Amino acid sequence: MATIKDIASVAGVSLATVSRVINDGPKVGKETRERVKKIMREMGYRPNANARALVTQRSASLGVVIAELLDPFFATLAHGIETTTRRHNVQILMSAGSIAKDTELKAIETLLEHRCEAMVVHSKALDDSTLIEFAQQVPGFVLINRYIEAIASRCVWLDNKAGGRLMAEHVLHQGHKKLAVISSNYQIDDPVERLAGIRQGLEEAGISLPDSHIEYVTPDQQGGEKAIQNLLARGVEFSAVLAYNDAVASGAITMLLDHNIDIPNQVSIVGYDDVLLAQYSRPKLTTLHYPIEMMASKAAELALQYASGIQPQAGVTFKYTPTIVKRESVARI
Repeated sequence: MATIKDIASVAGVSLATVSRVINDGPKVGKETRERVKKIMREMGYRPNANARALVTQRSASLGVVIAELLDPFFATLAHGIETTTRRHNVQILMSAGSIAKDTELKAIETLLEHRCEAMVVHSKALDDSTLIEFAQQVPGFVLINRYIEAIASRCVWLDNKAGGRLMAEHVLHQGHKKLAVISSNYQIDDPVERLAGIRQGLEEAGISLPDSHIEYVTPDQQGGEKAIQNLLARGVEFSAVLAYNDAVASGAITMLLDHNIDIPNQVSIVGYDDVLLAQYSRPKLTTLHYPIEMMASKAAELALQYASGIQPQAGVTFKYTPTIVKRESVARI
């Protein structure tokens, strides 16, 4: 079945224009409107019937786009949104984007077809211009975990570079100088920014981070296990590991223990996110607290406010900073 993206591509117009045609919205010329409708008929596009029935009504729901339903991080994000929607007696419509352009676009399209005027969107794959178009089209469009200057007042985001620097500073203060880093191989900004922060913290202390000490893996427990295997196989010497997230750290701990390496007495490890897993790993994981539940609640509040007609305030953005949570997986040397 044809999608809004397919129609826009054939018609040579933006996604926002196609959506306006579907919903009989303004700011579309007569010729363009007729051309888009003709292409829709030819391609067999069928707008959602419920969405068409709600053209003149406000949907009492908040749309949410997340990457992965099984990831504890996104479960925490969803819970943060729910705390806000419950107070406002608003239902949540959830759609998964899977950190891929096509699936993220389809997820947003699905919410558009349900006439969601308020959306909290976690998008890492779509380009800035596409997200700016959606922000211009959807009154309550808010991005979480991403910053775009042109729509800064619609962005609730984390300073990942500051987080990476904080990780490095923490282990340096414990006397560690030989570090290994397990980063994510996803082609998104987060791992790039965190690694830049780590490098900055180390460089200021006069310590280098050779490329051979960095592993790029899938950001899950299996990735953490594989990274440690690779580091040990290459004979890399390290007294501390900085992991992309808590799941990666958990996998790394498992593999280190399998090799009879004591944590934290022989190797210290730091995670990122502070999901529930961090509290119940053995040893309990020192990590960076990502205030995603607080951020998600704020994003939902903003989305509902903007959807109600309150205009975003120019020059304002909503930046959060991670904090270190000291538990048992880091020791002084």
